[in-house]
Amino acid sequence: MTRLPLLPRHAGWLLAVAVAGTLAGCGSDDDDNNNGTTPAALACNDTMKTAFVPDANTSVLLVRSYKKGDALTLGTATATTPTAAADLCVVKLLVGPGNPGPADAPSTSPGIGIEVWLPAPTAWNNRLHVLGGGGWQGGVHTSLTTLAGTSRNGLVTPAEVAGVEGAVSATTDTGHANTTNGGSFAMLPDGSINTTLWNDFSQRSLHEMAVKTKALTLAYYGRAQRYAYFDGFSTGGRQGHKLAQVYPEDYDGILAGAPAFNWTRFITGELYPQVVQQRDLAGVNLTSAQLGLVSNAAINACDVVGGQHLGYIPDPTQCTYDPTKDLAVLCAASGGTNATASCVSTVQATAINKIWYGQTNDGSVPIPAADNGFAVSPTGNQRWYGLTRGTDLNALAGANPFPISTDVVALESQDATLAQPVFINAKANGANRWRQLTYADLAAAGDKGLALQTSFANINTDNPDLSRLRDRGAKMVMYHGMADVLIPPQGSINYYNRVATQMGGIPAIQNFYRFYLVPGMTHGLGNGTSNPAAVVPLPTAGQLYQLVTDWVEKGAAPGRLDIASTVTTTAPVASSRPLCVYPLKATYTSGSVTAAASYTCS
Repeated sequence: MTRLPLLPRHAGWLLAVAVAGTLAGCGSDDDDNNNGTTPAALACNDTMKTAFVPDANTSVLLVRSYKKGDALTLGTATATTPTAAADLCVVKLLVGPGNPGPADAPSTSPGIGIEVWLPAPTAWNNRLHVLGGGGWQGGVHTSLTTLAGTSRNGLVTPAEVAGVEGAVSATTDTGHANTTNGGSFAMLPDGSINTTLWNDFSQRSLHEMAVKTKALTLAYYGRAQRYAYFDGFSTGGRQGHKLAQVYPEDYDGILAGAPAFNWTRFITGELYPQVVQQRDLAGVNLTSAQLGLVSNAAINACDVVGGQHLGYIPDPTQCTYDPTKDLAVLCAASGGTNATASCVSTVQATAINKIWYGQTNDGSVPIPAADNGFAVSPTGNQRWYGLTRGTDLNALAGANPFPISTDVVALESQDATLAQPVFINAKANGANRWRQLTYADLAAAGDKGLALQTSFANINTDNPDLSRLRDRGAKMVMYHGMADVLIPPQGSINYYNRVATQMGGIPAIQNFYRFYLVPGMTHGLGNGTSNPAAVVPLPTAGQLYQLVTDWVEKGAAPGRLDIASTVTTTAPVASSRPLCVYPLKATYTSGSVTAAASYTCS
């Protein structure tokens, strides 16, 4: 089915065309590639600073052209500086009004930085492929001294998308340039909530990026894109869902990986493993060896398929391994048989059960055989989910807390001292007071986070009503690793089922929204298990993106996707398996347990 392109909402690009006249874009000026349409109107040089005026709030900070092979830097190239894969033009935009304040305050911002990468006119594939960000997603888009190189979880950068794929790509700093002080930007100097930058971070930057990228594309090439896609992981996955919920007209297709929606719920819960160790273990963290011992024991108990061990857990929803009952991991003093330094006491084993189960109001945990923490919705005392059994626990339960978790608890409580010292504020800086939090304190912080959603610009991004996305005809694919070391995949299962309940059931929402769970995958396209030798089949970024483009452009709805592990010297034989559209699961039938052909989706 042919879909009309999404046109920019602002008509200001007409001024750019009128001022620029017949200026040619950087790259080839072969008009034959415009298919009879108007030649490119803007040049890839400083004339764009006055020629492109989409609205009164937007200014062009920098325009720079790169030839194929040029070092992608504004300064001095080094041996590791990436090079342009093709002729490119980069444009840095600033969209005000930002947030005024003291020059040295993280909460002070001139506006939203947007970085757009444009292939040469002859190389453009008529698509926008815009990328989301990660974490707090600050950037250097408003700087004229450092070229931004935003990475989508190590998968691709906008420069790579434009140079290799041939699509216009963009990314945003979400309204703040600070990348060293975490969530400090979201707190005003007096310690109160910075509602302006919360809104820019949560949603306004995303819509402005879509509108301005489309306007610049039309002005530069003389024609609009045919298709527009958003591709994000983690914070970018949350951004994709915010666009689906609030701005469904911005993109034809959305790919959302490991979405950081349920923001205050799961991020407050990310601090729970540290609170467990402070309260139950007197502040003495479990060692990496102890975490590995118990997590690998869980894998060994739950990874058997067809009588063979896979090395990773294919279905953590069914794993009820309990280290408090496993003599092989318990120390002799706790009645166990493990005499190594990595053995655990019963109290430590219970702490790991708590980390797997997820945050509760009072630090209690049920027996895993009765409740392993995988209910579609949190039940009883459970506030949110924990990491799945067999996942590497070091990111959340290691020697230091995950920085964003202490930031969020500080912002929920409006008390900067709860954060780590990198969090700065004129009223008080981070002072690691998170160590003093009780289970009740952490629960109270989470309650405040929910109560403050309006002030936080609905950062939780958990509205299950996607009717506008459905009615517009756009498509969305979500995927999440089952061994995600930062964001429990249960949160994505929870949201998808809430959408289904809201909108007529799973078959109904699968007409526009599909979901994949990837066993063994971390917070990215890698092995997230505690077993470094695990041969985990993984999708590629290209495979996932093609699911969306084929759905939008060819009407081919995503179905079973066979994936394979990367062949290396240590793992010379690839392992493969199918990814099944949720709620289907890969079910072993017969044959090799490491061959996709041995499984059906049922």
